[in-house]
Amino acid sequence: MRNQTRTVTEFMLLGFSGNKTVEVTVFTLFFISYTIALVGNLTIITLVWCDNSLHTPMYIFIANLSFLEAIYTTAVIPKMLVNLMSQRKSISFNSCILQAYIYFSAGSTEFFLLAVMSFDRYIAICNPLRYASIMSTHFCLQLTAASWMWGFFSVIPPALLVGELPFCGPNAINHFFCDVDPLLKLACFETRNIAMINIFNAALLHLSSLMVTGVSYMFIISTVVRIPSAEGRQKALSTCASHLIVVTLFYGSSIFIYVQPQKRHSLDLNKVASILNTVITPLLNPFIYSLRNKQVKEALERLTRRKISPSEF
Repeated sequence: MRNQTRTVTEFMLLGFSGNKTVEVTVFTLFFISYTIALVGNLTIITLVWCDNSLHTPMYIFIANLSFLEAIYTTAVIPKMLVNLMSQRKSISFNSCILQAYIYFSAGSTEFFLLAVMSFDRYIAICNPLRYASIMSTHFCLQLTAASWMWGFFSVIPPALLVGELPFCGPNAINHFFCDVDPLLKLACFETRNIAMINIFNAALLHLSSLMVTGVSYMFIISTVVRIPSAEGRQKALSTCASHLIVVTLFYGSSIFIYVQPQKRHSLDLNKVASILNTVITPLLNPFIYSLRNKQVKEALERLTRRKISPSEF
C-alpha cells in the first residue's frame, strides 16, 4: 500500500442527491430531527448532572447514553445538512476518516453501555437486596469508563487500516456520511481481507455485547415469571421496557448493515437503515428512556423553578 500514490484528497458524498425540492425537504426534516434529538439528550445530561435525586447508576448510564447519542448524531448530521444545501458535496480525506472513526467509536461504546445497562437491570430485579452494595457509584463509574475505553480503542485498528489505503479515484461515496463499505469500494487496492476484518470486528462487538444482554434478560424473565402478583410482574418488566426498545432499534439496524458477510442488500438500503442509527434512535432515546419518566419530570420541574426563581433555592 505504501508504494501506491494517493491522489484523492477529498470525497464527494452523494447522500440523498436529487432535485432541489427533495433536498430542501430532506434538509428540513433532518434539521428538525437533529435539533430535537440534541436538545432532548442535552436536557437529560443536564438533569442528571444537576439533580442529586438522579445520581443513581441507572440515570448515570442514561446520561452517558445521551452523551453518546449527541456525539453519534453530531458526527454525521451537520455535515450532511451542509452538503444538502451546497452545490459541491465534498469532505476532505482526513475529515472523512475522522468522521468514520468518531461514528463507529461512539456506536461501539453504545453497544457496550447497553450491555452494562442490561446487567444493571439484572442486578436490580434478580438481586434487589444486594443492588446497592453491588452497583455502587464507584463500580458504576468503572463500568462506564470501561465501556468508553473499549468502544474507542476497538475501532482504532480498522480505522488505521482504512486510513492507510490508497485512493486513486473515483471519489464519490454513495452515502450521506463516510461509511466503511462504500469507502472500501473506492480504494485502489484489494480490500477483501480488510472487509473481512471489519465484519469480524463488528460481529465480535455486536455478538459479545448482545450475549451479555441476552443472558441478563434470560435471568430477568426467569425471575419475573416467579413473581406471584401480576402487578409485581408488570412493575418489574416496566423497568426494562425502555431498554429493550432501544436495544431492538440499535442492534437490529446495526447487525443488518455491518455483520452480514454477504451484502445482498444495496447501498441505498443501507442508507435508509443508517437513518435509524443516526437520526431516529437519537431522536427517540430521550422520550423512550427519560422524559416520560415521573422522576425525570419532577427533576425537570425543579430545575425549571430554580432557573425562574433562584432565590428560593
